[in-house]
Amino acid sequence: MNHKYFCLIYERLTPITTFGSKSIHTSSNNVAKTTKFASNVGYAIIARLASILQACSDESFLRQGQKVHAQLIVNGISVSFLDTKVLGMYVLCGSFIDAKRMFHKLDLCYPAPWNWVIRGCTIIGRLDLALLFYFKMINFGTSPDKYTFPYVVKACGGLNAINLGKWIHTTIRDIGLETDMFVGSSLIKLYSDNNCRYDAQSVFDKMSQKDCVLWNVMLNGYVKNGEVSYAIELFRKMINTENKPNSVTFACVLSLCASDVMIGFGTQNHALVIKYGLEMDSPVANTLLAMYAKCRHVSDSRKLFDSVPKSDSVTWNGMISGFVQNGLMLDAQNLFRDMICSGVKPDSITFSSFLPSISESENLDHCKEIHCYIIRNSVKMDVYLKSALIDIYLKCRDVKMVSKIFKQRTTIVDIVIYTAMISGYVLNGMNWDAVEIFRWLMENKMKPNSVTLASILPATACLAALKLGKELHSYILKNGYEKKCYVGCALMDMYAKCGRLDLCHQIFEGVSDKDTVCWNSMITSFSQNGKPEEAIDLFRKMGLERAKYDYVSLSAALSACANLPALQSGKEIHGFMIRNLLSSDLFAESALIDLYAKCGNLELSLHVFTRMKTRNEVSWNSIISAYGNHGRLKESFDMYYKMLELGLQPDHVTFLSLISACGHAGKVDEGAHYFHSMTEQYGITARMEHYACMVDLYGRAGHLKEAFEIVKGMPFEPDAGIWGTLLGACRVHGNVDLAELASERLFELDPQNSGYYVLLSNLQADAGRWENVLRVRSLMKERKVNKVPGYSWIEVNNQTHLFFAADGSHLQSDKIYDLLKYLLLEMQREGYVPLLHGRVQAPGWHGSCRI
Repeated sequence: MNHKYFCLIYERLTPITTFGSKSIHTSSNNVAKTTKFASNVGYAIIARLASILQACSDESFLRQGQKVHAQLIVNGISVSFLDTKVLGMYVLCGSFIDAKRMFHKLDLCYPAPWNWVIRGCTIIGRLDLALLFYFKMINFGTSPDKYTFPYVVKACGGLNAINLGKWIHTTIRDIGLETDMFVGSSLIKLYSDNNCRYDAQSVFDKMSQKDCVLWNVMLNGYVKNGEVSYAIELFRKMINTENKPNSVTFACVLSLCASDVMIGFGTQNHALVIKYGLEMDSPVANTLLAMYAKCRHVSDSRKLFDSVPKSDSVTWNGMISGFVQNGLMLDAQNLFRDMICSGVKPDSITFSSFLPSISESENLDHCKEIHCYIIRNSVKMDVYLKSALIDIYLKCRDVKMVSKIFKQRTTIVDIVIYTAMISGYVLNGMNWDAVEIFRWLMENKMKPNSVTLASILPATACLAALKLGKELHSYILKNGYEKKCYVGCALMDMYAKCGRLDLCHQIFEGVSDKDTVCWNSMITSFSQNGKPEEAIDLFRKMGLERAKYDYVSLSAALSACANLPALQSGKEIHGFMIRNLLSSDLFAESALIDLYAKCGNLELSLHVFTRMKTRNEVSWNSIISAYGNHGRLKESFDMYYKMLELGLQPDHVTFLSLISACGHAGKVDEGAHYFHSMTEQYGITARMEHYACMVDLYGRAGHLKEAFEIVKGMPFEPDAGIWGTLLGACRVHGNVDLAELASERLFELDPQNSGYYVLLSNLQADAGRWENVLRVRSLMKERKVNKVPGYSWIEVNNQTHLFFAADGSHLQSDKIYDLLKYLLLEMQREGYVPLLHGRVQAPGWHGSCRI
């Protein structure tokens, strides 16, 4: 073949564009190894052909690249340098079968072919193959160069093979490539991604020359690992060097400000962005927008949004997401409409950000309209959009549609979708279904992340599945997720609901960086599990450690004060709310109504209620319950009907309060009316507590037959509370036969509760059945059930005094008993006749009074 034919090939291929070409690292040794023909023709034409091949850098250029390769084969041109370029072209264009064939035709004594294959393996995600080719390269006797190691180190990082990465780092150090810009950058990223801060810092400090990319890699490592102070310090060092921060730098630092709500530092960086002329740069503007939104400066976020160009959907998505995050759902929906009107086409990210604004209102029709728009406009159904659709339909209780979406195939099966399914099932009370989904993904070798685990733990809590909860806890410890605060909170809630408050508190103490949610979870757990004193103490400790109170903290603490009751502590919290402008939250104000009512001050309850600017169902339920518990049945009914007049729909709590109030007042017919109204008129399914109230309603009135019929007609198995209520009614009205039936079930459901044994024993004694009394006492001894003495307490001058049965330990016990004798004499003069067999309260019963 002569020079004329070679030039002809060159002329044919010259029109192929070189637009978008990327620099490709090749070994200079390959250039030296050319054929005699190449030296005759000259390196200029070879270089031109190499640049044409280099221009073919993605799938769209594969056909042009194949034409070049075909012309080289047809004309018998075999130049090592060009052949390596052909291999690189096939790798970049994604034609790995052709790349494999080409690789085996090359001289493998040089690192360039190996480098391309290793790079190709990392591109397609076969990181294990990338490392395999690296070791084959070593065994073949080919020495790696500075272009080999960045992809080998990347493969180690992707496989979390940090020890292998450190071993390869030793090789890099031995051949003197540790301070190379590309190799050093890859090592810093490896160590940063795997939380090896000191190793990353060591490599960074050894680099004699640091460009902006290197600073960004180190900075990003600190940000990813939550090393806030180190990241800020490094950024300040960077701006004092000759390296100017670029858009990547600011995007990284501003994301740190958003995640840690450092609005002051973020604003300073905004000024630096303007100084460096990057305010119109899209990634920087979008990160600034997200920062202001996450720091709850939505007005600043909107001003920025209005001032920057909005050529694509990214900026629109950021602003819509900001509105949703701050609860401004109407603004999010209006902005979404503006986006469509402006001609910008929403993408999957838009809908992933926007859909939560609809689920907040649980508007199923609106949800379906958006879903139809997605289908009509062929919006790509990626894992995030699929997850958002699953989430919204589950919140709207459309489980059938969820099942259809879940079964639709997507290109990637992601843990995010399964997490959304688990979370939605838990929200809908389908806890066993949530557990089955979790088991399925574990069986199919899908690794749950920290969010998945935090989503499945509430299902085990609702099922009181302590064994499964402990298994999940073990998995969390094994994978190092226990340090994440939201995982710790989910674990705490699970143990608290499974009755293991000791383990709940142990996990709380182990969380190093407690946020407000973590404190709230522990306070609520104490309050709901009969530990109101500990809840109040922890609330005070939360303030001393400068944790930020929110409405959940206040509501939980007020609930604890109501359960004691501790009026003075409740008033102190009320004062704190007023001073810190926190008294306008509906739930905190409702908790105040409940507090004052339970402390015997109905006037203050009504005062709080009348001063509320807005009221929801919770507020009305609180005042209805307050009147009912004080025996003011007429006022309780009046409040109920006022609530209906205002267009508010009663919920299950409303009817629970009404039925309970009727029970205390002995109004059986009215109580039954409200129970049937709840189920038939409003379609609210009766829960365990409603049936307990109905049993108590009939039991108090002596209608034990009707009470037992309620128990037998329940659509689910009665718990110990139901049978205990029935047993108490039998004790009051002397129905021994029914009491024995109830106690049999109680001894199965709660065999260690001494109160049930004592109630039955006293009832048998009242009826003169002494053999049965002895049998019950023997059963207690056999099961090693100890009678816990009942106790009560009284708060005088902000000090709590505790009293047990036959207690003589109090300093003023002599005076107390003298006064008690005097009061008993006065009662006898008024006609009081004591029972021969006094009632015995169940252990755990707490009475209280207040002076």
